[in-house]
Amino acid sequence: MTSPTPVAAGGADPRRWRALAVLLTASLVDVIDVTIVNITMPTIRKDIDASYSALQWVSAGYALAFAVGLITGGRLGDIYGRKRVFLIGIGGFTVASTLCGVAGDPGLLIAARVLQGACAALMVPQVLSTIHVTFPMEERGKVFGLFGSVIGMGAVLGPLVGAVLTQGDVFGLSWRAVFLLNLPIGLAGLVFGMRLIGESKAPQALRLDPVGIVLASAGLLMLLVPLTRGRELGWPAWSFALMAGSFVVFAGFVLYERVKSRRDGSPLVELSLFRVRSFAAGIGIQLAVSMVCGIFLMVWTLHLQLGLGYSPLKTGLTGTPNAIATSVAAVLAMQKLAPHGRKVLQAGALIMAAGAALFALEARHYGSGIGPWAMVLPLAVMGAGTGLIITPLTGSVLSQVPFQHAGSASGLINTTNQLGIALGLGLSSVTFFDVLDGAGAGVSPATAFNDAFVNSLWWVVGGLGVAFLLMLALPRLPQPPVGMMPAAEAEEGEAPVTA
Repeated sequence: MTSPTPVAAGGADPRRWRALAVLLTASLVDVIDVTIVNITMPTIRKDIDASYSALQWVSAGYALAFAVGLITGGRLGDIYGRKRVFLIGIGGFTVASTLCGVAGDPGLLIAARVLQGACAALMVPQVLSTIHVTFPMEERGKVFGLFGSVIGMGAVLGPLVGAVLTQGDVFGLSWRAVFLLNLPIGLAGLVFGMRLIGESKAPQALRLDPVGIVLASAGLLMLLVPLTRGRELGWPAWSFALMAGSFVVFAGFVLYERVKSRRDGSPLVELSLFRVRSFAAGIGIQLAVSMVCGIFLMVWTLHLQLGLGYSPLKTGLTGTPNAIATSVAAVLAMQKLAPHGRKVLQAGALIMAAGAALFALEARHYGSGIGPWAMVLPLAVMGAGTGLIITPLTGSVLSQVPFQHAGSASGLINTTNQLGIALGLGLSSVTFFDVLDGAGAGVSPATAFNDAFVNSLWWVVGGLGVAFLLMLALPRLPQPPVGMMPAAEAEEGEAPVTA
Protein backbone atom coordinates (compact mmCIF):
# COMPACT_ATOMS: atom_id res chain seq x y z
CA MET A 1 0.00 0.00 0.00
CA THR A 2 1.21 3.52 -0.83
CA SER A 3 -0.36 6.31 1.20
CA PRO A 4 1.00 9.67 0.11
CA THR A 5 -2.07 11.64 1.14
CA PRO A 6 -4.02 12.08 4.38
CA VAL A 7 -6.32 9.19 5.15
CA ALA A 8 -9.78 9.06 6.63
CA ALA A 9 -10.74 6.34 9.10
CA GLY A 10 -12.89 4.53 6.55
CA GLY A 11 -10.11 4.34 3.97
CA ALA A 12 -7.26 3.41 6.30
CA ASP A 13 -5.39 0.12 6.06
CA PRO A 14 -7.18 -2.47 8.26
CA ARG A 15 -3.76 -3.90 9.21
CA ARG A 16 -2.62 -0.58 10.67
CA TRP A 17 -3.02 -1.49 14.35
CA ARG A 18 -1.07 -4.74 13.99
CA ALA A 19 1.55 -2.88 11.97
CA LEU A 20 1.67 -0.28 14.74
CA ALA A 21 2.64 -3.02 17.19
CA VAL A 22 5.68 -3.82 15.04
CA LEU A 23 6.63 -0.14 14.69
CA LEU A 24 6.27 0.51 18.42
CA THR A 25 8.33 -2.59 19.21
CA ALA A 26 11.15 -1.12 17.13
CA SER A 27 10.85 2.14 19.09
CA LEU A 28 10.82 0.18 22.34
CA VAL A 29 14.02 -1.67 21.38
CA ASP A 30 15.70 1.62 20.53
CA VAL A 31 14.79 3.20 23.89
CA ILE A 32 15.71 0.07 25.83
CA ASP A 33 19.05 -0.11 24.03
CA VAL A 34 19.99 3.35 25.27
CA THR A 35 18.89 2.91 28.90
CA ILE A 36 20.04 -0.71 29.14
CA VAL A 37 23.59 0.22 28.12
CA ASN A 38 23.88 2.96 30.74
CA ILE A 39 23.18 0.49 33.53
CA THR A 40 25.94 -1.88 32.33
CA MET A 41 28.74 0.67 31.88
CA PRO A 42 30.57 0.06 35.17
CA THR A 43 30.53 -3.70 34.45
CA ILE A 44 31.81 -3.09 30.90
CA ARG A 45 34.58 -0.90 32.34
CA LYS A 46 35.78 -3.70 34.61
CA ASP A 47 35.36 -6.55 32.12
CA ILE A 48 37.20 -5.10 29.10
CA ASP A 49 39.29 -2.46 30.90
CA ALA A 50 37.47 0.50 29.33
CA SER A 51 38.44 4.05 30.31
CA TYR A 52 35.91 6.76 31.22
CA SER A 53 36.40 8.22 27.75
CA ALA A 54 35.66 4.82 26.19
CA LEU A 55 32.47 4.61 28.24
CA GLN A 56 31.44 8.01 26.94
CA TRP A 57 32.03 6.79 23.41
CA VAL A 58 29.98 3.63 23.94
CA SER A 59 26.97 5.94 24.41
CA ALA A 60 28.09 8.93 22.37
CA GLY A 61 29.21 6.82 19.39
CA TYR A 62 25.70 5.43 19.08
CA ALA A 63 24.10 8.85 19.51
CA LEU A 64 26.54 10.47 17.08
CA ALA A 65 25.96 7.92 14.29
CA PHE A 66 22.24 8.10 14.98
CA ALA A 67 22.18 11.91 14.78
CA VAL A 68 24.32 12.06 11.64
CA GLY A 69 22.24 9.47 9.79
CA LEU A 70 18.69 10.31 10.83
CA ILE A 71 17.92 13.05 8.30
CA THR A 72 19.26 10.87 5.52
CA GLY A 73 17.31 7.89 6.88
CA GLY A 74 14.07 9.85 6.79
CA ARG A 75 14.69 11.00 3.23
CA LEU A 76 15.61 7.48 2.07
CA GLY A 77 12.26 6.30 3.35
CA ASP A 78 10.49 9.06 1.43
CA ILE A 79 12.28 8.07 -1.80
CA TYR A 80 12.64 4.29 -1.72
CA GLY A 81 9.76 3.32 0.55
CA ARG A 82 9.42 3.56 4.31
CA LYS A 83 8.70 -0.13 4.79
CA ARG A 84 11.76 -1.15 2.77
CA VAL A 85 14.12 1.17 4.62
CA PHE A 86 12.60 0.18 7.98
CA LEU A 87 13.28 -3.50 7.30
CA ILE A 88 16.86 -2.79 6.18
CA GLY A 89 17.38 -0.75 9.33
CA ILE A 90 16.00 -3.33 11.76
CA GLY A 91 18.01 -6.08 10.04
CA GLY A 92 21.25 -4.09 10.30
CA PHE A 93 20.43 -3.12 13.89
CA THR A 94 20.08 -6.81 14.77
CA VAL A 95 23.45 -7.66 13.19
CA ALA A 96 25.17 -4.72 14.92
CA SER A 97 23.68 -5.73 18.28
CA THR A 98 25.17 -9.19 17.84
CA LEU A 99 28.57 -7.65 17.09
CA CYS A 100 28.28 -5.57 20.27
CA GLY A 101 27.56 -8.74 22.22
CA VAL A 102 30.73 -10.50 21.03
CA ALA A 103 33.11 -7.49 21.14
CA GLY A 104 36.30 -8.27 23.07
CA ASP A 105 37.81 -4.83 23.58
CA PRO A 106 36.59 -1.19 23.87
CA GLY A 107 37.54 -0.29 20.29
CA LEU A 108 35.46 -3.08 18.76
CA LEU A 109 32.53 -2.34 21.06
CA ILE A 110 32.56 1.35 20.11
CA ALA A 111 32.76 0.48 16.39
CA ALA A 112 29.80 -1.90 16.72
CA ARG A 113 27.83 0.75 18.61
CA VAL A 114 28.49 3.25 15.82
CA LEU A 115 27.17 0.71 13.30
CA GLN A 116 24.18 0.09 15.55
CA GLY A 117 23.42 3.81 15.65
CA ALA A 118 23.73 4.09 11.86
CA CYS A 119 21.23 1.26 11.37
CA ALA A 120 18.88 2.75 13.94
CA ALA A 121 19.01 5.94 11.85
CA LEU A 122 17.43 3.98 9.00
CA MET A 123 14.85 2.28 11.21
CA VAL A 124 13.56 4.91 13.61
CA PRO A 125 12.48 7.76 11.24
CA GLN A 126 10.17 5.39 9.44
CA VAL A 127 8.15 4.84 12.63
CA LEU A 128 6.78 8.37 12.97
CA SER A 129 6.51 8.99 9.24
CA THR A 130 4.62 5.72 8.67
CA ILE A 131 2.26 6.56 11.54
CA HIS A 132 1.81 10.04 10.07
CA VAL A 133 0.67 8.76 6.68
CA THR A 134 -1.15 5.59 7.83
CA PHE A 135 -3.47 6.80 10.58
CA PRO A 136 -6.29 9.30 10.05
CA MET A 137 -6.22 12.56 12.01
CA GLU A 138 -8.87 11.46 14.51
CA GLU A 139 -6.82 8.40 15.54
CA ARG A 140 -3.46 10.06 15.88
CA GLY A 141 -4.02 11.33 19.42
CA LYS A 142 -4.49 7.75 20.60
CA VAL A 143 -1.52 6.58 18.56
CA PHE A 144 0.81 9.22 19.96
CA GLY A 145 -0.45 8.33 23.44
CA LEU A 146 0.58 4.73 22.80
CA PHE A 147 3.91 5.97 21.44
CA GLY A 148 4.52 7.90 24.65
CA SER A 149 3.56 4.88 26.73
CA VAL A 150 6.07 2.74 24.84
CA ILE A 151 8.81 5.31 25.41
CA GLY A 152 7.98 5.31 29.10
CA MET A 153 7.87 1.51 29.15
CA GLY A 154 11.32 1.42 27.58
CA ALA A 155 12.59 3.71 30.31
CA VAL A 156 11.14 1.32 32.91
CA LEU A 157 12.25 -1.93 31.33
CA GLY A 158 15.70 -0.88 30.13
CA PRO A 159 17.46 -0.43 33.48
CA LEU A 160 15.66 -3.36 35.10
CA VAL A 161 16.26 -5.81 32.26
CA GLY A 162 19.86 -4.63 31.94
CA ALA A 163 20.41 -5.04 35.68
CA VAL A 164 18.87 -8.53 35.80
CA LEU A 165 20.83 -9.76 32.78
CA THR A 166 24.12 -8.24 33.95
CA GLN A 167 24.01 -9.04 37.63
CA GLY A 168 22.33 -12.40 37.05
CA ASP A 169 25.09 -13.29 34.58
CA VAL A 170 22.54 -15.06 32.37
CA PHE A 171 24.20 -17.92 30.48
CA GLY A 172 27.54 -16.54 31.72
CA LEU A 173 27.23 -13.61 29.30
CA SER A 174 27.16 -10.78 31.88
CA TRP A 175 26.72 -7.39 30.09
CA ARG A 176 26.86 -9.02 26.65
CA ALA A 177 23.36 -10.43 27.15
CA VAL A 178 21.86 -6.92 26.95
CA PHE A 179 22.96 -6.67 23.32
CA LEU A 180 22.25 -10.25 22.33
CA LEU A 181 18.68 -9.79 23.59
CA ASN A 182 18.04 -7.76 20.43
CA LEU A 183 18.68 -10.79 18.22
CA PRO A 184 15.31 -12.61 18.69
CA ILE A 185 13.40 -9.30 18.87
CA GLY A 186 14.98 -8.05 15.67
CA LEU A 187 14.26 -11.29 13.80
CA ALA A 188 10.62 -11.18 14.90
CA GLY A 189 10.41 -7.54 13.77
CA LEU A 190 11.69 -8.50 10.34
CA VAL A 191 9.18 -11.33 9.89
CA PHE A 192 6.10 -9.44 11.07
CA GLY A 193 7.21 -6.18 9.48
CA MET A 194 7.30 -7.79 6.05
CA ARG A 195 3.78 -9.15 6.54
CA LEU A 196 1.97 -6.27 8.23
CA ILE A 197 3.50 -2.90 7.36
CA GLY A 198 2.14 -1.20 4.25
CA GLU A 199 4.55 0.55 1.89
CA SER A 200 4.44 4.34 1.53
CA LYS A 201 6.54 6.96 -0.22
CA ALA A 202 6.49 10.70 -0.73
CA PRO A 203 3.76 11.68 -3.23
CA GLN A 204 6.16 13.49 -5.54
CA ALA A 205 9.35 12.09 -7.06
CA LEU A 206 12.33 12.97 -4.85
CA ARG A 207 16.05 12.60 -5.37
CA LEU A 208 18.81 11.85 -2.91
CA ASP A 209 20.92 14.84 -1.91
CA PRO A 210 24.55 13.60 -1.58
CA VAL A 211 26.06 17.09 -1.19
CA GLY A 212 23.55 17.91 1.55
CA ILE A 213 24.33 14.60 3.28
CA VAL A 214 28.07 15.36 3.27
CA LEU A 215 27.60 18.92 4.55
CA ALA A 216 25.17 17.93 7.31
CA SER A 217 27.31 14.98 8.41
CA ALA A 218 30.50 17.06 8.38
CA GLY A 219 28.91 19.82 10.44
CA LEU A 220 27.59 17.40 13.05
CA LEU A 221 30.90 15.55 13.31
CA MET A 222 32.88 18.80 13.59
CA LEU A 223 30.65 19.82 16.50
CA LEU A 224 30.24 16.54 18.39
CA VAL A 225 33.62 14.81 18.08
CA PRO A 226 35.64 17.62 19.74
CA LEU A 227 32.95 18.04 22.38
CA THR A 228 33.17 14.36 23.26
CA ARG A 229 36.95 13.94 23.03
CA GLY A 230 38.05 17.41 24.14
CA ARG A 231 38.44 16.62 27.85
CA GLU A 232 40.31 13.39 27.13
CA LEU A 233 42.84 15.27 24.96
CA GLY A 234 43.15 18.32 27.19
CA TRP A 235 40.98 20.62 25.05
CA PRO A 236 43.52 21.32 22.28
CA ALA A 237 43.11 24.40 20.05
CA TRP A 238 41.93 22.34 17.09
CA SER A 239 38.90 21.14 19.05
CA PHE A 240 37.64 24.72 19.45
CA ALA A 241 38.51 25.49 15.82
CA LEU A 242 36.46 22.51 14.63
CA MET A 243 33.47 23.45 16.76
CA ALA A 244 33.56 27.02 15.48
CA GLY A 245 33.99 25.78 11.90
CA SER A 246 30.93 23.56 12.25
CA PHE A 247 28.67 26.62 12.27
CA VAL A 248 30.24 27.80 9.02
CA VAL A 249 29.51 24.39 7.50
CA PHE A 250 25.92 24.50 8.77
CA ALA A 251 25.48 27.94 7.18
CA GLY A 252 26.80 26.53 3.90
CA PHE A 253 24.39 23.62 4.26
CA VAL A 254 21.41 25.97 4.61
CA LEU A 255 22.45 28.01 1.56
CA TYR A 256 22.95 24.87 -0.53
CA GLU A 257 19.59 23.43 0.55
CA ARG A 258 17.85 26.60 -0.60
CA VAL A 259 19.49 26.28 -4.02
CA LYS A 260 18.66 22.57 -4.17
CA SER A 261 15.03 23.25 -3.31
CA ARG A 262 14.68 25.78 -6.14
CA ARG A 263 16.55 23.55 -8.59
CA ASP A 264 14.70 20.23 -8.29
CA GLY A 265 12.54 20.36 -5.15
CA SER A 266 14.47 17.51 -3.46
CA PRO A 267 16.53 19.02 -0.63
CA LEU A 268 17.72 16.80 2.20
CA VAL A 269 15.99 19.12 4.68
CA GLU A 270 12.78 20.87 3.69
CA LEU A 271 13.61 24.35 5.02
CA SER A 272 10.02 25.50 4.55
CA LEU A 273 9.19 23.38 7.59
CA PHE A 274 10.87 26.00 9.76
CA ARG A 275 8.32 28.57 8.61
CA VAL A 276 5.77 26.54 10.56
CA ARG A 277 5.88 28.09 14.02
CA SER A 278 5.10 24.95 15.98
CA PHE A 279 7.77 22.96 14.13
CA ALA A 280 10.56 25.53 14.50
CA ALA A 281 9.88 26.15 18.19
CA GLY A 282 9.39 22.44 18.90
CA ILE A 283 12.76 21.55 17.39
CA GLY A 284 14.52 24.01 19.73
CA ILE A 285 12.68 22.63 22.74
CA GLN A 286 13.50 19.07 21.69
CA LEU A 287 17.20 19.96 21.54
CA ALA A 288 17.25 21.52 25.02
CA VAL A 289 15.26 18.73 26.71
CA SER A 290 17.26 15.94 25.05
CA MET A 291 20.51 17.62 26.05
CA VAL A 292 19.64 17.68 29.76
CA CYS A 293 18.40 14.08 29.56
CA GLY A 294 21.73 13.08 27.99
CA ILE A 295 23.61 14.68 30.85
CA PHE A 296 21.43 13.13 33.54
CA LEU A 297 21.38 9.57 32.16
CA MET A 298 25.17 9.42 32.06
CA VAL A 299 26.07 11.01 35.39
CA TRP A 300 23.27 9.47 37.46
CA THR A 301 24.26 5.90 36.53
CA LEU A 302 27.97 6.50 37.15
CA HIS A 303 27.29 8.26 40.45
CA LEU A 304 25.16 5.41 41.80
CA GLN A 305 27.41 2.54 40.74
CA LEU A 306 30.91 4.02 40.96
CA GLY A 307 30.30 6.74 43.55
CA LEU A 308 27.84 5.05 45.91
CA GLY A 309 28.77 1.45 45.08
CA TYR A 310 25.29 0.31 44.01
CA SER A 311 24.93 -2.95 42.11
CA PRO A 312 23.34 -2.84 38.63
CA LEU A 313 20.09 -4.30 40.02
CA LYS A 314 19.92 -1.82 42.89
CA THR A 315 20.58 1.01 40.43
CA GLY A 316 17.81 -0.21 38.11
CA LEU A 317 15.31 -0.52 40.97
CA THR A 318 16.26 2.91 42.31
CA GLY A 319 15.39 4.48 38.96
CA THR A 320 11.97 2.81 38.73
CA PRO A 321 9.99 5.76 40.21
CA ASN A 322 11.37 8.03 37.48
CA ALA A 323 10.45 5.65 34.68
CA ILE A 324 6.96 4.88 35.99
CA ALA A 325 6.19 8.57 36.53
CA THR A 326 7.39 9.31 32.99
CA SER A 327 5.10 6.68 31.49
CA VAL A 328 2.03 7.68 33.50
CA ALA A 329 2.48 11.40 32.86
CA ALA A 330 3.03 10.79 29.14
CA VAL A 331 -0.30 8.98 28.80
CA LEU A 332 -2.09 11.58 30.94
CA ALA A 333 -0.64 14.44 28.91
CA MET A 334 -1.75 12.99 25.59
CA GLN A 335 -5.18 11.70 26.54
CA LYS A 336 -6.37 14.33 29.04
CA LEU A 337 -4.22 17.45 28.88
CA ALA A 338 -3.46 17.89 25.17
CA PRO A 339 -6.22 20.52 24.63
CA HIS A 340 -4.37 22.86 27.01
CA GLY A 341 -1.56 23.35 24.48
CA ARG A 342 1.77 24.76 25.52
CA LYS A 343 0.75 25.11 29.20
CA VAL A 344 1.25 21.35 29.57
CA LEU A 345 4.77 21.55 28.16
CA GLN A 346 5.63 24.55 30.34
CA ALA A 347 4.31 22.77 33.42
CA GLY A 348 6.44 19.76 32.48
CA ALA A 349 9.60 21.87 32.19
CA LEU A 350 9.00 23.54 35.56
CA ILE A 351 8.17 20.24 37.29
CA MET A 352 11.22 18.49 35.82
CA ALA A 353 13.47 21.42 36.84
CA ALA A 354 11.99 21.36 40.36
CA GLY A 355 12.77 17.64 40.62
CA ALA A 356 16.37 18.18 39.51
CA ALA A 357 16.82 21.06 41.96
CA LEU A 358 15.35 18.96 44.80
CA PHE A 359 17.70 16.11 43.88
CA ALA A 360 20.69 18.49 43.96
CA LEU A 361 19.70 19.82 47.39
CA GLU A 362 19.20 16.31 48.79
CA ALA A 363 22.50 15.08 47.35
CA ARG A 364 24.27 18.09 48.86
CA HIS A 365 22.59 17.52 52.23
CA TYR A 366 23.07 13.74 52.55
CA GLY A 367 26.33 13.48 50.59
CA SER A 368 27.58 9.95 50.02
CA GLY A 369 25.12 8.73 52.69
CA ILE A 370 22.08 9.31 50.51
CA GLY A 371 19.89 6.22 50.21
CA PRO A 372 17.45 4.98 47.56
CA TRP A 373 14.38 6.11 49.51
CA ALA A 374 15.66 9.68 49.59
CA MET A 375 15.79 9.61 45.77
CA VAL A 376 12.20 8.45 45.23
CA LEU A 377 10.58 11.90 45.39
CA PRO A 378 13.03 13.84 43.17
CA LEU A 379 13.18 11.02 40.63
CA ALA A 380 9.38 10.75 40.49
CA VAL A 381 9.01 14.52 40.11
CA MET A 382 11.60 14.59 37.32
CA GLY A 383 9.83 11.69 35.60
CA ALA A 384 6.43 13.40 35.82
CA GLY A 385 7.89 16.51 34.21
CA THR A 386 9.55 14.47 31.47
CA GLY A 387 6.31 12.68 30.64
CA LEU A 388 4.43 15.97 30.35
CA ILE A 389 6.96 17.07 27.72
CA ILE A 390 7.91 14.14 25.51
CA THR A 391 4.59 12.98 24.05
CA PRO A 392 2.82 16.36 23.61
CA LEU A 393 6.01 17.75 22.12
CA THR A 394 6.10 15.09 19.41
CA GLY A 395 2.52 15.86 18.50
CA SER A 396 3.18 19.62 18.53
CA VAL A 397 6.19 19.36 16.24
CA LEU A 398 4.37 17.17 13.69
CA SER A 399 0.88 18.68 13.99
CA GLN A 400 1.21 21.18 11.14
CA VAL A 401 3.66 19.28 8.93
CA PRO A 402 2.37 18.56 5.40
CA PHE A 403 2.10 14.85 4.63
CA GLN A 404 4.60 14.93 1.79
CA HIS A 405 7.32 16.05 4.20
CA ALA A 406 6.56 13.50 6.93
CA GLY A 407 9.84 11.61 6.43
CA SER A 408 11.98 14.74 6.43
CA ALA A 409 10.20 16.11 9.51
CA SER A 410 10.49 12.81 11.39
CA GLY A 411 14.16 12.64 10.54
CA LEU A 412 14.67 16.16 11.87
CA ILE A 413 12.80 15.38 15.10
CA ASN A 414 14.86 12.27 15.76
CA THR A 415 18.08 13.97 14.65
CA THR A 416 17.42 16.79 17.10
CA ASN A 417 16.69 14.30 19.87
CA GLN A 418 19.89 12.36 19.28
CA LEU A 419 21.91 15.52 18.71
CA GLY A 420 20.69 16.79 22.06
CA ILE A 421 21.59 13.50 23.77
CA ALA A 422 25.03 13.51 22.11
CA LEU A 423 25.56 17.13 23.20
CA GLY A 424 24.53 16.16 26.72
CA LEU A 425 26.95 13.23 26.76
CA GLY A 426 29.67 15.53 25.50
CA LEU A 427 28.83 18.22 28.04
CA SER A 428 29.10 15.63 30.81
CA SER A 429 32.85 16.08 30.32
CA VAL A 430 32.42 19.64 31.59
CA THR A 431 29.60 19.14 34.08
CA PHE A 432 30.80 15.88 35.65
CA PHE A 433 34.23 14.60 34.66
CA ASP A 434 36.03 17.95 34.97
CA VAL A 435 34.70 18.29 38.53
CA LEU A 436 35.67 14.69 39.25
CA ASP A 437 39.19 15.20 37.90
CA GLY A 438 39.55 18.46 39.83
CA ALA A 439 38.83 16.91 43.23
CA GLY A 440 41.65 17.42 45.72
CA ALA A 441 43.92 14.66 46.93
CA GLY A 442 42.20 14.50 50.31
CA VAL A 443 38.68 14.16 48.88
CA SER A 444 37.20 10.66 48.99
CA PRO A 445 35.96 9.15 45.71
CA ALA A 446 32.37 9.06 47.01
CA THR A 447 32.48 12.78 47.86
CA ALA A 448 34.07 13.65 44.52
CA PHE A 449 31.37 11.75 42.63
CA ASN A 450 28.67 13.44 44.69
CA ASP A 451 30.05 16.93 44.02
CA ALA A 452 30.26 16.20 40.29
CA PHE A 453 26.71 14.87 40.31
CA VAL A 454 25.32 17.95 42.08
CA ASN A 455 27.09 20.25 39.61
CA SER A 456 25.56 18.32 36.70
CA LEU A 457 22.07 18.62 38.18
CA TRP A 458 22.29 22.42 38.21
CA TRP A 459 23.18 22.28 34.52
CA VAL A 460 20.02 20.24 34.02
CA VAL A 461 17.99 22.93 35.80
CA GLY A 462 19.53 25.63 33.58
CA GLY A 463 18.82 23.70 30.38
CA LEU A 464 15.17 23.25 31.36
CA GLY A 465 14.93 26.99 32.00
CA VAL A 466 16.01 27.55 28.39
CA ALA A 467 13.40 25.03 27.20
CA PHE A 468 10.70 26.84 29.19
CA LEU A 469 11.52 30.14 27.49
CA LEU A 470 11.46 28.50 24.05
CA MET A 471 8.00 27.13 24.80
CA LEU A 472 6.68 30.69 24.79
CA ALA A 473 7.11 30.61 21.00
CA LEU A 474 4.65 27.72 20.64
CA PRO A 475 0.99 28.40 19.82
CA ARG A 476 -1.06 28.77 22.99
CA LEU A 477 -3.51 26.07 21.91
CA PRO A 478 -3.30 23.16 19.43
CA GLN A 479 -3.87 24.23 15.83
CA PRO A 480 -4.90 22.26 12.72
CA PRO A 481 -2.21 21.29 10.24
CA VAL A 482 -1.04 24.16 8.03
CA GLY A 483 -1.62 23.92 4.30
CA MET A 484 -3.60 20.65 4.37
CA MET A 485 -7.06 20.10 3.00
CA PRO A 486 -9.62 18.10 4.97
CA ALA A 487 -9.26 14.34 4.81
CA ALA A 488 -12.49 14.00 2.83
CA GLU A 489 -11.07 16.09 0.01
CA ALA A 490 -7.84 14.13 0.10
CA GLU A 491 -9.81 10.93 -0.40
CA GLU A 492 -10.97 12.27 -3.74
CA GLY A 493 -7.42 12.05 -5.00
CA GLU A 494 -6.13 15.59 -4.55
CA ALA A 495 -2.67 15.97 -3.03
CA PRO A 496 -2.27 18.04 0.13
CA VAL A 497 -0.98 21.55 -0.38
CA THR A 498 2.41 22.51 0.98
CA ALA A 499 2.50 25.35 3.48
